[in-house]
Amino acid sequence: MIRVLVVDDEPQLLRALRINLRARDFDVETAPDGTTALRAAGDFHPDLVVLDLGLPDIDGVEVIHGLRGWTKVPIIVLSGRAGSRDKVEALEAGADDYVTKPFNIDELVARIRAVTRRAGNDDTTRTVTIGGCTIDLADKTAADADGESVRFTPTEWHLLEMLLRNPGKLISQQQLLTTVWGPSYIKETHYLRQYMAQLRRKLEPDPAHPRHLLTEPGMGYRFQQ
Repeated sequence: MIRVLVVDDEPQLLRALRINLRARDFDVETAPDGTTALRAAGDFHPDLVVLDLGLPDIDGVEVIHGLRGWTKVPIIVLSGRAGSRDKVEALEAGADDYVTKPFNIDELVARIRAVTRRAGNDDTTRTVTIGGCTIDLADKTAADADGESVRFTPTEWHLLEMLLRNPGKLISQQQLLTTVWGPSYIKETHYLRQYMAQLRRKLEPDPAHPRHLLTEPGMGYRFQQ
């Protein structure tokens, strides 16, 4: 079953989309604003996001940037903004398609199916090894070399997952803070230092000299295999 996260600040539209998509055998989660959407994406692991641009807290384009910092999940923008500049900005930020309101539900469903087909295998099935620890991103489990379970808090897992799904890619402090904690925490860089230290203690053979969870001073963090 395809998992769809629908993000819009119109309660009636959210309800209508939830009913219509579930009737067509989609698993649907909804979010009324950008902050909730970013958190829900980490918890729900959607196969596709349907996203309005005009959100009450942060602009939809910023949500796209936040998602693209850690996932390649397909994004269909569903917006009342019909201008070409808005479309180009959303697509350049990483959206896969753009549907203008008002819309036909059958057209939207067709777009969803087409985009998910193009996406092919989703990125939730990967297994990653750090030192002697094997991490299953699909099952959200981890085990050390002896097969013993390694436990993570929800925040640790969300932060770790963003890094592991983008091996070798620098993920900025802003992207990490916005996605994991929300846009109001954008200056709380000490959160990142604290949680990265915790992750290194659990995963790195020598936490004081990490080989996999790397800091790029003043910029962000990177997972190096």
